[in-house]
Amino acid sequence: MRSSDLRETDIDLAPSFPEPRHLMVERSWRILIAASSDAVGTLDSELPRYGHQVATVDTGRMALKLFDRADLVLLDPDLPDYDGFEVCRSIRARHPVPIIVVTDRDSELDCVLGLRSGADDYLARPFGIRELVARIDSLMRRACPEAESTPPATRCGALRIDAAAREATLHGRQLTLTRKEFDLLLMLSRRPGIVVARKQILGEVWDGSWSQHTVDTHVSSLRAKLGASDWIVAVRGVGFKLMPLD
Repeated sequence: MRSSDLRETDIDLAPSFPEPRHLMVERSWRILIAASSDAVGTLDSELPRYGHQVATVDTGRMALKLFDRADLVLLDPDLPDYDGFEVCRSIRARHPVPIIVVTDRDSELDCVLGLRSGADDYLARPFGIRELVARIDSLMRRACPEAESTPPATRCGALRIDAAAREATLHGRQLTLTRKEFDLLLMLSRRPGIVVARKQILGEVWDGSWSQHTVDTHVSSLRAKLGASDWIVAVRGVGFKLMPLD
């Protein structure tokens, strides 16, 4: 297949980038995975757990159609229609979007070919999800240095919390919170599904200067404003955890 044959096509049905359920990484990125279903494996379910929005395509033709909608591309060179390295070369000729080659090919020659085709990184299987996420973070820090100066918004299900703007929205509707309610919600949202002890909450939100009853009062108020007690779950004798609800 010649490089000149790699061009955009008219495809109406394109995968979308769904919103992540909660954020566990430095920032949330839109990641396009171009690989066969076997090669994708569990990446399309594991990466959203780290807060990323993921869309998958299984052909080079679709990758060429959609790469410019993504913040980063994970590309397997073994695509059914086009050679993946040619796809990589074609994308790089058009756009600076970061590309990581993920593949079963572990030879030095393949790594060199992948990097020379325009990939920013090359990762051969087997690899762990934490290594991949760390490589994504490292690459995106270099690709988007301006993002480092702006704290990312935290997402937890349908809840979005912008620390810089000190705003919280639920299903797109802004919540009216007191200063301490916002601080408490932000603290819990940064540890989704993890129990935070009352003593720790008092130390971080109130500098340890108030009683544990203060925490209970503010949790009760937050539950009311969130519209359901299931958002903040009490663990008897320990503390509270924020659950990502849709």
